[in-house]
Amino acid sequence: MYLLTMLGNLLIILAVSSDSHLHTPMYFFLSILSMADIGFTSTTIPKMILDIQTHSGVISYAGCLIQLFFLNLFGCLDNTLLTVMAYDRFVAICYPLHYLVIMNPRLCSLLVLVSFLISLLDSQLHCLLMSQLSFCTNVEIPHFFCDPPQLLKLACNDTSTSKILIYIIGVIFGGVPLSGIIFSYYKIVSSILRVPSSGGRYKAFVTCGSHLSVVCLFYGTAFVVYFSSTVSHSPKKGAVASVVYTVVVPMLNPFIYSLRNRDIKRALQGLLNRTA
Repeated sequence: MYLLTMLGNLLIILAVSSDSHLHTPMYFFLSILSMADIGFTSTTIPKMILDIQTHSGVISYAGCLIQLFFLNLFGCLDNTLLTVMAYDRFVAICYPLHYLVIMNPRLCSLLVLVSFLISLLDSQLHCLLMSQLSFCTNVEIPHFFCDPPQLLKLACNDTSTSKILIYIIGVIFGGVPLSGIIFSYYKIVSSILRVPSSGGRYKAFVTCGSHLSVVCLFYGTAFVVYFSSTVSHSPKKGAVASVVYTVVVPMLNPFIYSLRNRDIKRALQGLLNRTA
């Protein structure tokens, strides 16, 4: 599954970069999302595979913080990029005549830069909070990566303030982008319903279908993971749910965007023909 994730996302990046017809804002954001998915998966899965092969699940304190930093960086980057892509679809459908003027290369680069800076701030805050915790010796994390809820449970000092701050950070960096996506699709649906022809409405819905599928998959699995870790006291259930969130979702994203997308299919065919 890890190899499929790497291959699928790398093919999306190569297809977008090699085909001039795909040098548009939508596919530019898609290639950045594929890079974020590669980083997100590579933060946890290679270490897990190594632990399985060596039968040793040891990670240092510094290694745990580094893993936590990159996990939150790429996870939040996925989150913000999905919001940027929702805004891109909103402009394309609600303001089609001004699309190229509004979504110019400068704005697209600025949106990606802002998304990265927001993700960097989120990961720094998580690392800062986790670095304030004290742990006893021989601590065993019942997970395959350094998950903040599990670290909070294992800390020796009082974690009530840290828990509140973690929830506040989650609401800000998770809730605000989700609100932006919901608002964008509210405007998109309102605009589509005003289209007189059924063919025009269908085309508009198809344009948003792949992105909406990825959004539902991303937020749906994330909600299940963190809701189950809050309600359930079984670490194994949380770990299994996290596998879906960290492995399955990044693996499915390239397939969702390519299976029903003629432009991506044509670009991939051209790339494979040139390679052959």
